[in-house]
Amino acid sequence: MGPLFRQFTEETGTPVEARYGDTAELAAQLIEEGDATPAQVFLAQDAGALGAVEQAGLFAKLPNAAIDAVPAAYRAPDGTWTGVTGRARVIAYDPEQVPAADVPQSVFDLTDPKWKGQVAIAPTNASFQSFVTAMRVSDGDEATRQWLTGLVANDVQRYEKNGLILDAVDTGQVQLGLINHYYWYEKAAEVGEDALRARIAFTRPRDPGSLVNVAGVGILGPADTDPHAAEFVEWLLSPPTQQWFVDNTYEYPLLPSVAAAEGLPPLTSLRGPDIPLTDLDGLPATLVMLEDVGLL
Repeated sequence: MGPLFRQFTEETGTPVEARYGDTAELAAQLIEEGDATPAQVFLAQDAGALGAVEQAGLFAKLPNAAIDAVPAAYRAPDGTWTGVTGRARVIAYDPEQVPAADVPQSVFDLTDPKWKGQVAIAPTNASFQSFVTAMRVSDGDEATRQWLTGLVANDVQRYEKNGLILDAVDTGQVQLGLINHYYWYEKAAEVGEDALRARIAFTRPRDPGSLVNVAGVGILGPADTDPHAAEFVEWLLSPPTQQWFVDNTYEYPLLPSVAAAEGLPPLTSLRGPDIPLTDLDGLPATLVMLEDVGLL
């Protein structure tokens, strides 16, 4: 994001002082700081963290231009935060070990003994945590806890980041891995699709494994009257900036007038669990569950 922030400063003359960190940790810090926070804008990796900050009453209402720019499915109904880009959950697989026809159609199949020691996850990653939250909302806490304990019993392999999971699948260290779609497209652009052994597959419609989450933004209450905060949010949703995300991160643009990267299935064709993104605000309970089962 650093180059993007510098570009904003070059275009507007407004400096950006960024603090980088784990999304869940930053959300927790903002909630602890409350109205005393020096931060003006929260740019988060997932809707769950945005929802947690909104639930704490820390967001101001966004400018109408920012609210109207993004389809309703990808923003808060009360106008407190909006998605900036979209990312889909997928299963990365090694086609030399797992034919495409044998890739599980549901993440619930990953606890099958035949995948023992062959599934990789990143439990500390915000995207994985939001995906688990989505499972809790769509399938219930009992089913989610049972699935998580099943993964642990099945010797699930843990990695720090999605990119490391993709590398592990690509080199045959594991057969399957849960990642966001854009990691594969970034790697394919870097080394060439033909040089990339790993492939990705979407789970069946309505499965938690096909969750479409967002990276999004909200203006924190103390910055409600600061025109620079509003300017920054509107700039993120401008066509040139949305195109920057397409060209540099391979995430889905949320501005309808901007096309996704070549090769990506249309965003409208992806069917994850039938839940609103605002329901992903149960992140604290998800973290407790992940700790309870031994994944954190």
